Amino acid sequence: MQHSHDQRIVVTLDAGGTNFVFGAMDGAGPVGATVTLPANAHDLDLCLSTMVSGFGTIIASLPEPPVAVSFAFPGSADYSEGVICGFLANFPSFRGGVALGPYLSRHLGLPVFINNDANLYVLGEAIGGILPEVNARLAEAGSRKRYSTLVGLTLGTGLGFGIATGGRLHMGDNACTEAFCLPSVLDPGLIAEEGASARAVVGAYARLTGTSAAGLTPRDIFDIAEGRAAGSREAALQSFERLGRVVGEVAATAASLVDGLVVIGGGLTGAARHIVPAVLDVMRSRLRTAAGDAVARLQTDVYNLDDPADFALFAADARRTIAIHGSDRTIDYDPSKRIGIAVSHIGTSRAVALGAYANAMARLGQPR
Repeated sequence: MQHSHDQRIVVTLDAGGTNFVFGAMDGAGPVGATVTLPANAHDLDLCLSTMVSGFGTIIASLPEPPVAVSFAFPGSADYSEGVICGFLANFPSFRGGVALGPYLSRHLGLPVFINNDANLYVLGEAIGGILPEVNARLAEAGSRKRYSTLVGLTLGTGLGFGIATGGRLHMGDNACTEAFCLPSVLDPGLIAEEGASARAVVGAYARLTGTSAAGLTPRDIFDIAEGRAAGSREAALQSFERLGRVVGEVAATAASLVDGLVVIGGGLTGAARHIVPAVLDVMRSRLRTAAGDAVARLQTDVYNLDDPADFALFAADARRTIAIHGSDRTIDYDPSKRIGIAVSHIGTSRAVALGAYANAMARLGQPR
């Protein structure tokens, strides 16, 4: 892993609307215990003082002073300045904009780096998750192909999105790389998140069964799909399949523009076996020209990296030799264009933590 030998300590926060979980890590992993405090998201003064208290408790317990604070915070933000802006459903007291980074930095005496959880997720997967794992498996299989670009999607309360290339986040000019607001392929006029989130699964099941689905969670619907709970198994399977088609369209759009591997994380990936087939079906689909010619939805072949047979095809050497015109020389090249999709192997929380650490290290630079 990129920072595995870095002994600098970074203080972290898992910022939920109900609880804050404070911790710390160095390049090798977590350092010390975590501290959990109520978020007090309804009261800005109380929420901010809770953050200062939680971070302070962690800092006091560490074997040496930390070099930074780095964490993900939900909602829109000017990440370069550490300002949280826009309306956050889980943090109503933050309405109107809060200079969270500068506030914490002043109280803690440390640099504070804040980013979107999906951004930190894809960065963590790129430096210590699926990307190095796939490249290692390719090397083991004798393939000369290596990947450096990763698209990350998180499926949970909402639809998160991030891009990492060359071990660095792609932030854009406004720190606003988003996919939740892309159009839903199944519901014209609605955003993709309405079809690719926890509420989408519950809502689809309710519509398909003609019930209110009150009190049901995606886990309940997964149990129905697995035949472990009472209910309409067909409707449960269709609910996840519909989500997979919306995710597939988002993934296809992103992969068309970015050209990299795709990794999916988040709480809904527990139902991946009922989601991924539909994602692949969309990414492998075909469109037509006005003249009626068929065109692949993606100009790359798409493989399921979690399927051993598919990975073997993905890793197969397709290089060929051609002559250089007008000479007696030849050159080898690989005419095949291949990408793949996988579900997170290290887990979303672990990936976000790795990303938070790497983000801090990138902002701080090399140790002196």
